[in-house]
Amino acid sequence: MHTGKPLMDQFHPRPANSTPLTPLTFLDRCATVYGDCPSIIYGNTVYTWNQTRERCLRVASSITDMGIKRQDVVSVIAPNIPAMYELYFAIPFAGAVINSINTRLDARTVSVILSHSESKLVFVDYQSVSIVLEAISLFSPNTPKPKLVLVTDNNGRHQKPVVGFECSYETMVENGDPGFNWVRPVSEWDPITLNYTSGTTSSPKGVVHCHRGMFVIAVDSLIEWSVPKQPVYLWTLPMFHANGWSYTWGMAAVGGVNICLRKFDAGVIYDSINKHGVTHMCGAPVVLNMLSNAPGVKALKSPVKIMTAGAPPPAAVLARAESIGFIISHGYGLTETGGFVVTCAWKREWDRFPASERARLKARQGVRTVVFTEMDVVDPESGVSVTRDGSTLGEVVLRGGCVMLGYFKDPVETAKSMRKNGWFYTGDVAVMHPDGYLEIKDRLKDVIISGGENLSSVEVESVLYTHPAVNEAAVVARADEFWGETPCAFVSLKAEMVGKVTEKEVMDYCRGKLPGYMVPKTVVFKEELPKTSTGKIQKFVLSEMAKKMSPLGKSRM
Repeated sequence: MHTGKPLMDQFHPRPANSTPLTPLTFLDRCATVYGDCPSIIYGNTVYTWNQTRERCLRVASSITDMGIKRQDVVSVIAPNIPAMYELYFAIPFAGAVINSINTRLDARTVSVILSHSESKLVFVDYQSVSIVLEAISLFSPNTPKPKLVLVTDNNGRHQKPVVGFECSYETMVENGDPGFNWVRPVSEWDPITLNYTSGTTSSPKGVVHCHRGMFVIAVDSLIEWSVPKQPVYLWTLPMFHANGWSYTWGMAAVGGVNICLRKFDAGVIYDSINKHGVTHMCGAPVVLNMLSNAPGVKALKSPVKIMTAGAPPPAAVLARAESIGFIISHGYGLTETGGFVVTCAWKREWDRFPASERARLKARQGVRTVVFTEMDVVDPESGVSVTRDGSTLGEVVLRGGCVMLGYFKDPVETAKSMRKNGWFYTGDVAVMHPDGYLEIKDRLKDVIISGGENLSSVEVESVLYTHPAVNEAAVVARADEFWGETPCAFVSLKAEMVGKVTEKEVMDYCRGKLPGYMVPKTVVFKEELPKTSTGKIQKFVLSEMAKKMSPLGKSRM
């Protein structure tokens, strides 16, 4: 008899259809499909996917034997080496939460992160031993100290025991159980990673992501970039940076070959591309700039796809890199989204445009990705969408399945960014173009207010990058007695142009391409601009330099 309730009300989740989503399942499938295919190449070391799965299970077993329990935080500080890749599976296989730490942080900041995260175990690359030992020595007397494991190079060097360390990584591989039954998440909302957003303050924020979110972003990132089965992926993006934009897990989903590099420069990248037939790589715009400005650079034998994100790429840099044979895709995301959630989705009709116009379009961040829910640019006070005119500035807001669970131990900052209106507020300033494509203009804190006008430092930088002598450029605010603030440009020149370009020449060049109020009133030449380990220019360092300059007097435009 029909009770009056809709017939569809009888259907509910059951164990057979509600298994928690997790990117860890990619490895089991990969070992079945691509078991004998190469998974990791590092120098002369080559592993297959079967070997990688077994090594991850062995390490997970050993982690459990060391007393690590479900949802304990386990840290790793290492470059892009095989152990780093394996730990992205091994640590959560043990039910723990992986906390990968920037290898270029100082001991004080590493100490803050290890203490704040309450890390129980730290895997330490041999080159970071002194930093980590100093970091732990800075703990307060009542702070429990984590256990330490030494990660050595796979070629057998640096195997000497180190005081204070439990064992080596390879010992854990040797002693672990290859039949270990890895710990499945009880819920897909269980935490899987803890990533810290910044190494520039004494209190970096810890971003917590769940299994479901990382599954979503990994699949989404593969779809958006049209990554095929068995790509050859070169690790030029640090894995510790937002979990390698999710490609740490994503490469297992498609059976890719991970080409690992301890460190790299343009020469190493080009050698790796030629030797291994690299098809895909990721990196900040500074990597594109480095590759396109390399001495004696030649056109690639085969196209290489690059996903760039992390900072708005100047159109001039995009054009130069594509002329070499790189096929560039542009994305936007944050540590809080686990990877890129906005991409400059390309339209076939744009292929007919001149190179300069194609580069200008590609410099835009674009539209939300397929799996993401929604994005907008809004007035940060009212929350009302800005006019889609390509010039009205607003704050980027996002919502979707891979937005973080929240900031670790920081409910106040979590509530500030994840508001009751259902949006995550990014702190990034952007415009929305009439065609619905978003373009980042600045961080809120980096907008220069000159004579009441909001000025985008990114826009000025884009013009500077078109100057034939400019290698790198960053623009920050300098105090001005009349205008309040004016643009101050820090510039590094190409090697052959050092000493041949004046401050006035750079200003005059900009004056012909920008409104008067946007032209830099100060140009500072530097041999190299300060950068983070992920290739972002450290504007806060340059801002501090500009603050120490006396205010400009009687500046007029």
